[in-house]
Order: sequence, then C-alpha cells, then structure tokens
Amino acid sequence: MYSALSVNKEENMAKCVPNGVGSTDGPRAKKPRIGDQSVTVVLGTQWGDEGKGKVVDMLATSADVVCRCQGGNNAGHTVVVGDKKYAFHMLPSGIVNPNCTAVIGNGCVVHIEQLLAEVNKAVANGLADWRTRLLISNRAHIVFDLHQKVDGLQESGRGKDLIGTTKRGIGPAYSSKATRNGLRMGDLVGDFECFSNRFEALVEYFKKHHTGLEIDVESELKKYKDLAEQIRPLVVDTIPYLNKAITSGKTVLVEGAQSNVLDIDFGLYPYVTSSNCSIGGVCTGLGIPPHVIGDVFGVVKAYTTRVGSGGFPTELFCEKGELLSSRGHEFGVTTGRKRRVGWLDMVMLRYSAMINGFTAVAITKLDILDVFEEIKIGVAYSIEGEKVTDSFPATDEVLKKVEVEYLTLPGWKTNTEDVRKFADLPGEAQAYVRKIEELMGVPVSGKYILDVKRGV
Repeated sequence: MYSALSVNKEENMAKCVPNGVGSTDGPRAKKPRIGDQSVTVVLGTQWGDEGKGKVVDMLATSADVVCRCQGGNNAGHTVVVGDKKYAFHMLPSGIVNPNCTAVIGNGCVVHIEQLLAEVNKAVANGLADWRTRLLISNRAHIVFDLHQKVDGLQESGRGKDLIGTTKRGIGPAYSSKATRNGLRMGDLVGDFECFSNRFEALVEYFKKHHTGLEIDVESELKKYKDLAEQIRPLVVDTIPYLNKAITSGKTVLVEGAQSNVLDIDFGLYPYVTSSNCSIGGVCTGLGIPPHVIGDVFGVVKAYTTRVGSGGFPTELFCEKGELLSSRGHEFGVTTGRKRRVGWLDMVMLRYSAMINGFTAVAITKLDILDVFEEIKIGVAYSIEGEKVTDSFPATDEVLKKVEVEYLTLPGWKTNTEDVRKFADLPGEAQAYVRKIEELMGVPVSGKYILDVKRGV
C-alpha cells in the first residue's frame, strides 16, 4: 500500500506563527497551548473500505492513545500483524499495539455482546492485556438487539429502494439518541432499576411503531444485568481522560470509520451511515477542541469501491471491473458482500479534501493496478451540460445522471507487490501518484511505500 505520512510538524507549526514570536514587525504570536496539534486523524475519502485500518496500525506503533469517535460495529478494518490477522468492527485497530490505550468515544454506539465477542476472538488470536487498555465512554449509546431487529424490518420495508444497511442496528440506535429515549453506557453501570424502567419504555416505543416486534423484556434485562458487571471496569468519562492525555504531551490517534461520502450530512443521502464520519465528528465524538488537531490524513484507495445501492459514476461493468474485484479481494469485512468497483473519482476526492482539510493522503492498493495497460481517472462530471469538478451531487438522482470526463494514463505492467520505496516504483506508477496529488490538491508528501499487499 502506497502511503505518504511524513509531514513536518515543526514546519506546520511555524506557518501558524505570524512574523515570529516577539517580532516588532507585526502582532505578537499567541503562545501555543499545551497539546496544540498533537492529535492525528485518519479518515476515509471515498465510500469506505480504503484500508484505513492498515494506516492506523502503522501510525499506532508510536501512539499512546487510539480512538474511535463515531459509528459502531458496522465498520470493518482488517489488520495483519506478522502471521496474525485481525478483523475489527468496533475495537480501535490500534489496540494491537501493546503500548497503546484504545478509547471508544461518546460519539460511538456500542453493541456490548458483539464487542465482547470481538475482543474474545482477538484474544484467541494473540491480543494481550486488553482489560487495562480499553476504555469506553460513559456517554456512548448502547445498541440493543431490538435496534438490530428494527434495522432489518426497516430495510426490508424499503422494497427496491434498499439503502444497503449492515443491519447492525446502528441507524435505529442513533435514532434513539436523537429522539432522547436511548440508553448510554453510563446508564447501564449506574442505577439498574432506572435503566430497567427506561429500557421497558424504549421497548414499548418501538413496539408501537413496528407491528409484530417481539422482545422478551425480562430475559433482556437479566442479560444486561450480567453485562453491566462485565463492562463496568471499562466505562469511564473519556473526555477528561483524553484532555489529560493531550495536555500531558501524549500522542493521540483518531481512527475514522466509514468515510466522507457516507457522512450523514455530506454523503449521498439517504445512502449514508448515521453519524458524522468527517472531521467535525472527531471533536463532537470525543469531546476535544479543534485546535488540538494536527495532521489529518485522508486514505485513498487507488481505485474506487462501494457496497450497497446508489449511484456510482466511475463504476466498471466489464472484465476490467471483474479483474479489479478479484485482484483486490473486494468483499466487505463486516458483511462479506461483494463490493462494486470502478476507476478513481477525483470529483469525490476533491470534495472530501475540501470538507476535511487533509494535510496529506495515503494511497492504498496501488499494486492492484499492476496488470492494466492503461488506467483512467474521473476528473470532472457533466451535469445537464455543465462541467463540475469540485461539487459532489447531494442527491442520488443527480449522481445517476452524471457523465464522467476521464483522464487516461499509461499503466506500468510491472509487479509492485514488494516495493517499499517510492523511488523504486516504475515511472508510470510514480506518475499516477503524482497526478493524484496534483488533481486532488493535497500533498502526497514523503512518498514511500507502506504495504501494497492485497489483503488490506
């Protein structure tokens, strides 16, 4: 996987100091606050599945804290460490670093049983000391089994207009949060009688809105009383914990789930997830101020993939698409669904960069393109005769109508699987990377190879 992550922090900080500290030629610079720009963020730029987990895993080797700020176990990150392969859905993938604390922030929604099952599977694969290295916000909302049942009922009720939900209960859980009848981790480990009363009210609410929904309340409450004791040591107020970590100079890494084009506000609504998976969700989902965010890395797959329904302007329906799919092993980590594939979409990437302010990008799965004679990049849309280069359509109806203007570049027809340095890439592959940098308007700085293996 090609990546560019060596951004010069001192240089970035210098740019923030007007005329230098103590200068008489202009206003004095403010003294930097402790923890300024100490938080690094990794976000998706496309429709998810870009290989964020591998980038986070690399950065986590030097991180003290790795966080999830939004979403639930609808995410899917695969991390390979030596001969061990981890498939994470809720756990921050940085937990594989034994020196790292993993934080599930207040912006997340948590299905407790499935989280513990994921932990047990990781432990069986070699994960150690997780009990002392996993913290869950007491403000994170709980995903109940009833949320997952409702998710399935809602999706099946959409007929041919399926959104493509994972049916993990994420949307209904965030709906409960918004309608203020949800329950949080702090409720579960607090007064259980109060929790029980509110849970019963939540069940009645959903039963009124979904005919035929059956929930064994007594059995569920018995289960959650036991889960409360298992999870209690992990549940804390993560906001002061992160604040202290940042102000004490610790390195904090934030692992975004899903991607900008799946964001509830900026994505292709309604074919979106139920949370803010763009840069704003980092602050609201962790309770940290904007000024502590430094590098924001956008992860770009060298081509485009997506799962679920909706428009896909650069989608390939020919043998080239099948070749991309088979070489890239394009099946969802969470659902196992086959991903749709297509050429790189620069309109989408520019839109993502505009919203998130990426300081650099990491390009993944470059080697999947090794076998192509020529490679295309979608550089502009034509919408009703008007050329569009930086605005991604707000509706699926419009996206389905766009015509794509392509730039064609020569392929390199050389195996790059074992290449680890940018200078060792074939000239055509280097040109492809530089063209992405040029068209996206975001530096691919420090150009070096992280991992190009197809299993990412």
